[in-house]
Amino acid sequence: MNRRPTVVVTDGGGRGPVRGGGSGGRGGCAGAIISLVVLALLGALVAAFMPSCSSDYTEQNASTVIREELAPGSVTETAYYTDQDGDWIHDPAALESGMRTFYEKTGVQPYVYILPNGTTTSVSQLTDLAEELYDQLFSDEGHFLLVFCDDGNGSYTCGYAIGSLAADVMDGEACSILATQIERAYNDYSLSEEEIFSEAFERTADLIMGAAERKQASDTMGTVAVAVVGIAVVGGIAVFIVKKKRAADRERRERAEKILNTPLETFGDSDIEDLADKYEDDATS
Repeated sequence: MNRRPTVVVTDGGGRGPVRGGGSGGRGGCAGAIISLVVLALLGALVAAFMPSCSSDYTEQNASTVIREELAPGSVTETAYYTDQDGDWIHDPAALESGMRTFYEKTGVQPYVYILPNGTTTSVSQLTDLAEELYDQLFSDEGHFLLVFCDDGNGSYTCGYAIGSLAADVMDGEACSILATQIERAYNDYSLSEEEIFSEAFERTADLIMGAAERKQASDTMGTVAVAVVGIAVVGGIAVFIVKKKRAADRERRERAEKILNTPLETFGDSDIEDLADKYEDDATS
């Protein structure tokens, strides 16, 4: 494809009103069990929500806009590309892998239309062509059409058309993120031509939809945190009650043993009568 290191040109346009450029005891056991439960929940909480270091690009370029996936039925699924050049796409599965991921995460189906190398470097021509092709290729408003043209000398130009429904997801920021990812992938010479588009769309989906995922994770973390606190409070009350009862039982036993081990001669007659009355009360209680 004659891709060489150079300054990349990435421009585009929008469909309709959307236009833009894009490049112990029981008490002790209870306390131990409750402590283990709380620790297990806290461990799960930390493991589930600790920052991931597997994708640095997500942290650096992630959008903060919360976008919702298009509702089911918004798109009539079509093919994913046209290669008019004839020498760009040799492995359709490699191309479509990331594009399908984009579709699954956003609800917007992407489509790449590749012109023969050197056809044009005009942004306006590519934009007009994208808008014309949109109505020819699709019968819905949930597609994102990227028209791409390599100049054969290491740079490219592109235009795009966005369905009115797809524009709710692919706003100006999202299109800018996609342009950045295409530029990055285009200049990564470890990637095949198919992987340029596949990886660019897949990473874009992660970046533009990540805010909603982070919000959901935050909400879940809050729910789990409340549950942990609730369990800790209830567990603390239960342990307190059990320990208090054990202490009262121990005190009664010690008092009874003390009385039983005291010789009767040490008591006066009135004390003996009181003691007898106490035993009778204990027996009937």
